Amino acid sequence: MKVIETRLPGCVVIEPKVFGDERGFFFEGWNAARFGELGLPTQFVQSNVSSSSKGVLRGLHYQWPRPQGKLVSVLEGEVYDVAVDIRRGSPTFGQWEAVVLSAQNKRQFWIPEGFAHGFAVLSDSALFHYLCTDVYVPEADAGIRWNDGAIAVDWPLGSPTLSPKDERAPFLVDIADERLPVFAA
Repeated sequence: MKVIETRLPGCVVIEPKVFGDERGFFFEGWNAARFGELGLPTQFVQSNVSSSSKGVLRGLHYQWPRPQGKLVSVLEGEVYDVAVDIRRGSPTFGQWEAVVLSAQNKRQFWIPEGFAHGFAVLSDSALFHYLCTDVYVPEADAGIRWNDGAIAVDWPLGSPTLSPKDERAPFLVDIADERLPVFAA
């Protein structure tokens, strides 16, 4: 397994070792001991799968309180996956990182607690998988506007298909401090 650091401390891309032949392929998607040796999470409590069509943008989502760390991957298709540091007091507050995840490249993206997350579907459809460090808590559910100019994510879609919730999400500057995670050095 190869771990690739990003410019957001804590957010890493994971490239599994893939074994393949004419029959297909095999790779280990998660192993507690190996992840622990690399300083990555060793316990997940919820697994989610979503399906989306081309042009759909989901996000930028987070939970506070009760933050979720997310290990994300694509089982079918291709997405442009984004993490945004929203931890008050963080040296990288408001900065983002993106990675293309696909069934073909088999990459995973670890997004720690305290980051917002979203993705845009680049292929005709995508089957997206999340392993989460905490369960979904409706009262803690929150989001940031996908096209917040202060964050300026360079999305590869001009006019994405959004949920009503994502269309109405607030800008980062309009979110009360108590609704954002706090950076812990």
